[in-house]
Amino acid sequence: MKNTTKFIGLDVSKEKIAVAIADVGREAPRYYGMIPHTAEAIRSLVKKLGQSEHLFVCYEAGPTGYPLYRLFKSIGVHCDVIAPSLIPQKPGDRVKTDKRDAVRLAQLYRAGELTTVHVPSEEDEALRDLTRCREDAKEDELSAKHRLTKFLLRHDIRPPDGINRWTHKYYEWLDALQFTLAASRIVFQEYYHQLKELQQRVRRLEEEIKEQAALSSQFALIKAFQALRGIALVTATSLVAEISSFKRFESPRQLMAYIGLIPSESSSGEKRYQGKITKAGNRHLRKLLIEAAWSYRHRPAVKGQLEKRQQGISPAVLDISWKAQNRLHKKYYRLLSKGKEKNKVVTAVARELAGFIWAVAQEIEPAHQ
Repeated sequence: MKNTTKFIGLDVSKEKIAVAIADVGREAPRYYGMIPHTAEAIRSLVKKLGQSEHLFVCYEAGPTGYPLYRLFKSIGVHCDVIAPSLIPQKPGDRVKTDKRDAVRLAQLYRAGELTTVHVPSEEDEALRDLTRCREDAKEDELSAKHRLTKFLLRHDIRPPDGINRWTHKYYEWLDALQFTLAASRIVFQEYYHQLKELQQRVRRLEEEIKEQAALSSQFALIKAFQALRGIALVTATSLVAEISSFKRFESPRQLMAYIGLIPSESSSGEKRYQGKITKAGNRHLRKLLIEAAWSYRHRPAVKGQLEKRQQGISPAVLDISWKAQNRLHKKYYRLLSKGKEKNKVVTAVARELAGFIWAVAQEIEPAHQ
């Protein structure tokens, strides 16, 4: 029995791993036990269970990341990382333990009812961590701006007419503010100083993203994406880092679904109802594409930074970019004219923008990968 095929479910936590085994056939899975979450314990487990080519291991994607996956691959064991949100659940099952989760994983894995996630290369994962760090810094910067403006609002301190927030003149006005009370002055200085520190952090991260993108093996794809309106270096790099390989999407709709931009649906018989977008999949990409989609409210044009980014880009990609500008601009105003709410219109534009991104990837990836 040692060299028969085994399907192994792992419930992974920071310190421990619960192990369950389902042999080929219809026998109920058995719980093996709890092992330490260390490389030595994993190697010892593999030796006890049999030859590596007969072992198939799975565990849920989670905060422990992919080192466990890479360890199994390095010792010749097939390993799959499972999407937690897509694991079938029994109605009414309210008991959750590490043992039950491991046994359930082994059982479903043997039955082929689990959905795997794409595991990025170490290079792509490192680049993804860098772009997400910048995203976190931008969120912190926005929070710091809100704290500062709310403090000023509480004290009824408003910028002069004609000065818009967060422009050069606005910062000059902030630099010149004076407070009578020492406590208020200290609060303002701390809020303002924190904002400046966060802005410097964002600039440092953006410089590092620029350097790492140039060194990336997928730089050709990053450069090509920048030919699209609304997608500059940071967004293009984030797209590549988050998706890693566009070849795993056979159609634009699959990419749209992965990003969570397709409408939810509830249909029965002849009735068909489409609701809000699913918001399933990658929320980081969804946010990036919705931000980029706002730029298509402007008339189609190739000028300024977009013109610079398009230098040296292949005619096929430029043609896709121009088609995107015309089609998405028309879509934006067509939906607005029908009375659609602006945010919903932009979401629809973002969904179609994902299709143009997929088309650009099809032009570049075969030649460079």
